[in-house]
Amino acid sequence: MEYDTIILGGGPCGYTAALYAGRAALSTLVLEKGAAGGQMSTTDHIDNYPGFPEGVDGYTLASAMQEQAARFGAKTVQAEVSRVQLEGAVKTVTTARGETYAARTVIVAAGASPRELGFEEERRLRGKGVSYCATCDGVFYRGKTVAVIGGGDTAAVDALFLTRFCRKVYVVHRRDTLRAAKEYQRRLFADGKIEMVWDSTAERILAEETVTGLLVRNKRTGATREIDCQGIFIAIGTVPNTAFLQGQLPLDEEGYVKAGEDTLTPIPGVFAAGDIRRKGLRQIVTAVSDGAVAAKMAEEYRMGLAW
Repeated sequence: MEYDTIILGGGPCGYTAALYAGRAALSTLVLEKGAAGGQMSTTDHIDNYPGFPEGVDGYTLASAMQEQAARFGAKTVQAEVSRVQLEGAVKTVTTARGETYAARTVIVAAGASPRELGFEEERRLRGKGVSYCATCDGVFYRGKTVAVIGGGDTAAVDALFLTRFCRKVYVVHRRDTLRAAKEYQRRLFADGKIEMVWDSTAERILAEETVTGLLVRNKRTGATREIDCQGIFIAIGTVPNTAFLQGQLPLDEEGYVKAGEDTLTPIPGVFAAGDIRRKGLRQIVTAVSDGAVAAKMAEEYRMGLAW
């Protein structure tokens, strides 16, 4: 079967695109390697998605998004994409199981993954004191002490945001200067709730059922220190899920697909949406917005209204 559109990724971006594509009467296939919702499905509680005054857990929201897209005919196949051929009028997508699907348009919504520290216990403690999104989870640490790991703009913004809720915020950075913008640095150093931990790397996450602290090592002296905290926010960047796109789409130096707010790529009929492209804000609502735009672009392409 040849689909009108294939959507690579079943997160909030992918399923919003599927919903809009289905409502436009486009035959739609979603390929998702894991559970519906992507990273969102692993989030225990989402407090900042409109329409849920008491919040909602990620799995419930993801399932609802998939069900709504399916109501308009979108089909989901759980499979990892290993190869794509995007040039030409008909594009093909091949999975790791060797299945090949064809479509007139492709929406790439494979997202990006938080860059991890690499500790064995890190994934087990995700949602139990380990977080990669201060905007998402900061409110849960009201009156508590947390540590932010990183030295760029994201780490600085996260630390400043967390001071709204937290009693104390440690910023752990491996160097003695920050990469963050000077204005962010000025605000960091002026904030009495923030303590800088310079020249230090994280050695181990301390935990029982939840996080109880962070062991850091000073790179200059070799001395270790235990920081008592209830939350650890890791802000050392993200890794776009674009390995399978090498040689198919233009990528920037960090691997993100080069596409703007209109989601257009240089290849007609191919659109990049969500965290797979550079974004100023990475939230469920921004992913949903991208998905709607990409589906609209795909609809216009199929109708011959663009290109």
